[in-house]
Amino acid sequence: MSIDQIEVEGDAPAGLLVTDAAVEKVLEVRSEEENPDALGLRVQIIGVNGPEFSYDLSFENIEEFEEGDHVSTIGDLTVLVPQESYENLNGATLDLPSNPMQGGLVIRNPNRPNMLDGEDLQLTGTIGEQLQQLLDQHINPSLAAHGGYAELVKMEGTAAHILMGGGCQGCAMSAATLRQGIEVMIAEAIPEITEIVDLTDHEAGENPFFD
Repeated sequence: MSIDQIEVEGDAPAGLLVTDAAVEKVLEVRSEEENPDALGLRVQIIGVNGPEFSYDLSFENIEEFEEGDHVSTIGDLTVLVPQESYENLNGATLDLPSNPMQGGLVIRNPNRPNMLDGEDLQLTGTIGEQLQQLLDQHINPSLAAHGGYAELVKMEGTAAHILMGGGCQGCAMSAATLRQGIEVMIAEAIPEITEIVDLTDHEAGENPFFD
């Protein structure tokens, strides 16, 4: 089983939360496995896909959990989060999609990977020119993995007006991606920019991936 859909939904308590509906779904899938009562659910981050984390969910024998793993019991389900994934899954929620017509599961995660890690930033010119370079060279190549892009529409003083398009347009996730991902990167790379104005028309949308 795998999941690579993230949503942001307000503040969440510490640790990975699993809703009752998600527990029921996981137990239903687990019931088809051999000796299901001996299996727990491992939830881990396996990489970065543009502005988001990629996840993997798998069943694992409870007796084979490793030392240092974070283990919790929710009803009849034991959930394991590896130590290396715990920090970035802190406050996330495993749930069903909002649209009942869509199958699978989603992870609503307030955390975002830093797309600038390991990048050699060499930005020159005016604030607007630096931001355009940042978008072209570092941010948009990552967003392109989702068929989207971020466009600098205009600068008004130290306020940048940003429009998200392509696969980001009309996606409920794009507001969170801009707010918690791109804004953070811009602030770190170009601290002279004091405000991001979001011009995108964010319509409801949810596209979970689950197999």
